[in-house]
Amino acid sequence: MAHQMLLFTAITVGIMNILLFARHTRAEEEDGHIEMVRALPVGRLSNLLAAIIVLFGTNVLLALSVGFGLYALEIESMDLNGSLLYGAGLGAVGFFSQALLRYLRNFRKACGARLAYLSRCLAFPILYVPLVMISEVYVNNYWQPVILTAAVSMMLVILVLYLNAIREAGSGFLPSKPGRRNTTSFLRNPFGLAFRLQRTGIIAWAIGMLVIGSSYVSVFGDLESFFNEIDVMEDLIGSVTGVSLTEQFAAKLMSVISMISTIPALMVIFKLKSEEKKAHTEHVLARTVSRTRLLASYLLIALIVGFVMISIAAGSLGLTAVTVMDDGMSFGAFYSAAMVYLPAIGIMTGIAVLLVGFAPNASGLTWLYLGYSFIVVYLGGLFQFEDWVGNLSPYAHIPQIPVEDMDLMKVSILTMITIVLLAAGFIG
Repeated sequence: MAHQMLLFTAITVGIMNILLFARHTRAEEEDGHIEMVRALPVGRLSNLLAAIIVLFGTNVLLALSVGFGLYALEIESMDLNGSLLYGAGLGAVGFFSQALLRYLRNFRKACGARLAYLSRCLAFPILYVPLVMISEVYVNNYWQPVILTAAVSMMLVILVLYLNAIREAGSGFLPSKPGRRNTTSFLRNPFGLAFRLQRTGIIAWAIGMLVIGSSYVSVFGDLESFFNEIDVMEDLIGSVTGVSLTEQFAAKLMSVISMISTIPALMVIFKLKSEEKKAHTEHVLARTVSRTRLLASYLLIALIVGFVMISIAAGSLGLTAVTVMDDGMSFGAFYSAAMVYLPAIGIMTGIAVLLVGFAPNASGLTWLYLGYSFIVVYLGGLFQFEDWVGNLSPYAHIPQIPVEDMDLMKVSILTMITIVLLAAGFIG
């Protein structure tokens, strides 16, 4: 069970490394920031080396924190060797993922290709695939695959440094395809243009959500015995009389999936802020396009993305889970348990729009609030937080179907709050 859960965690760590590494390498290069750094008396590889060192330190810290943190739970079946291997596996996967596919010309294409690689690891469970080769934690505790992954990562880093030393700034070793001579009618409106700019990223997130939903198929197949062996899981999801552990776990899992689905929706809104900062929106606003219409286009994409992402994750989870459960939840129960979180996603999107409209420099508070929501909603039972701490998050007010009955009043109030936040954001 531990190595099945490791796969899901490793995918998350891989995505984190991909976004962080790309943000401080290709994104900085595309914005022209690296040219200003190279104008100073620094080495040609200084920026790349700095990013690699930061990622290496981050993954080492992550590995140690997870390893010793799991051992500190004092669960009988989770010894120190297995816990450290679990953490080391996550760190190795994270460092390996950021070393791949470095040279695609476009930042969004690079992210998409790396995320596609992570999803492919599920379809080809071969020994040398990093996400699968470390999957026998707490069973056989093989350290060799982790050491091999780390060694391959270091060789890739050396190759990365060499190729960067001979690569011209702003170019790539894999050439981009030539664009159309004439644009399509879809790109002649702000909605089409905004979608085209983020198309690859949206597709990559869709693949990631599909993988996240599908990765829990084996967990639901043996969920009852898993919870009976680990007492701490009861504190994590709570205990409700008359409701099966499968339903309780599914309800808790949907809250996490909804928060992950919120991330790409927020990224769409903050893409507008990024385009404004680079003065790219001035070319659009110079035509017969108002700021309200431009913001509405990005907002519509964000709302659609939020709906699509949670639908993909819930759909893949429901379809795979029902195939391994003898007598459990139906596909409709999984899907409805996820869809009820749409108002919470809407509130987070509304907060992003509000901050972009009134205080663009404070828009990072949205990510802080989302992280806070994850801690108090998902880990609140484990840390025994007070009720008012959890009630500060919109996700805490969503009825946890099928554990709880549908509360139309709460959902309606959250929807009204979303509308108010969006209206205020448009005014700003």
